[in-house]
Amino acid sequence: MAGGTIMLVDDHAVVREGYRSVLQKQAGLKVIAEASDGAEAYRLFKEVRPDVVIMDLAMPGVGGIEAIRRIRQWDRDARILVFTMHQNAGFAVQAIRAGARGFVTKTSPPETLVRAVKDVLAGQIAVSPDIDHQLALGRLAGETVAADVLSAREFEVLQMLLAERTTQEIAEALHISPKTVANLHSLIKDKLGVSSDIELVRLALRQGILTQTDLGETAGGTAT
Repeated sequence: MAGGTIMLVDDHAVVREGYRSVLQKQAGLKVIAEASDGAEAYRLFKEVRPDVVIMDLAMPGVGGIEAIRRIRQWDRDARILVFTMHQNAGFAVQAIRAGARGFVTKTSPPETLVRAVKDVLAGQIAVSPDIDHQLALGRLAGETVAADVLSAREFEVLQMLLAERTTQEIAEALHISPKTVANLHSLIKDKLGVSSDIELVRLALRQGILTQTDLGETAGGTAT
């Protein structure tokens, strides 16, 4: 496919403006819709049916992994390319497991994003070189890797728990009951072999799912 229509999903308007500018310089590529969170992305996707969705992962409310899962449930042929600050192969594994067709980090040069969009439009899987290298290095030794054992829904709940979202907040964002959230919380700990939330945070830090910067933001509002 030489060209196609695109929907951008990112909670920062200035970021959307930046890569809209990059993409629309390419012959045949046209941005036809923008969303600022996963719920809006799901609604707009059904309205405009873009050829490819460029999706951030970290957004308020419904995050990228859950949005990918919902869109792919509604349209099994949806082409979704993740474009994110997460430089961790575990997120790439989870995104692709949820139904994404590619994963590019925001530290990549613009031409990497353009190439990935064209590859996804052509029906290929596209992964930026930095993540591809991590995947080639293999998994952490001697520890259960969250990205390997958790489902896309469980991984999304894990991210929300690490962001200190309450059970009620998670239930409302994912349209599930608080009891289901509590059951998923327990199941996540069981699958990862940890017995407490403190151990869960430590594991997330070791595996790059959570960073010290993230901890500073949740504990103090905004990290400096």
